[in-house]
Amino acid sequence: MKKLILLLLTVLLFNENIYPSDMKNHDPDKVKTDTATFAGGCFWCTEAIFERVEGVSSVMSGYSGGHVINPGYREVTKGNTGHAETIRILYDPDIVSYEELLEIFFRTHDPTTLNRQGADVGPQYRSAVFYHSEEQKKSVNEIIAMLNDGGIWNDPIVTEVSEFKNFYPAEEYHQEYFENNPNQGYCRIVIQPKIEKFNKLFKDKLKK
Repeated sequence: MKKLILLLLTVLLFNENIYPSDMKNHDPDKVKTDTATFAGGCFWCTEAIFERVEGVSSVMSGYSGGHVINPGYREVTKGNTGHAETIRILYDPDIVSYEELLEIFFRTHDPTTLNRQGADVGPQYRSAVFYHSEEQKKSVNEIIAMLNDGGIWNDPIVTEVSEFKNFYPAEEYHQEYFENNPNQGYCRIVIQPKIEKFNKLFKDKLKK
């Protein structure tokens, strides 16, 4: 009897037709991670949005696209370091694709205003995609062409498309700024409406 029970347990554990599919595919050592680097105005806003996307494991605020090594926030806000306020996104492409991230990016900021998002003005607030591969470059250029042809906005998209060269993490107090300061004036007036818009447009992409 004991041998029979042991045999049945062995079959249950290793038979692919019985073993639950979610358990079969769950292997922490095989989780894929890709990187996307976007700039869409104040990084407090973009970080808060992409942290809510299913398949995104990490979002960090920082600076990209400039010529100064390891710049600080005060340097960047002067607009003369060449950097944009940027977010680095780590995501699982088996759950959310790069193209889906681009869709969220373009629909949650205004890519037609040069060096400006709302009241935030300067090259540090420019719209930009820093691609990490030729595949990413192709995807973003195709989506920009499609959006321009579709007449989504009255003006053409001015989003910078550049090869990724650097990313410098912003100071600690910038990380998860909205989550840590939800009642701060800028968060309530600017970021909260953006999140509400995102929640409405992308219900199917929200983290459970």
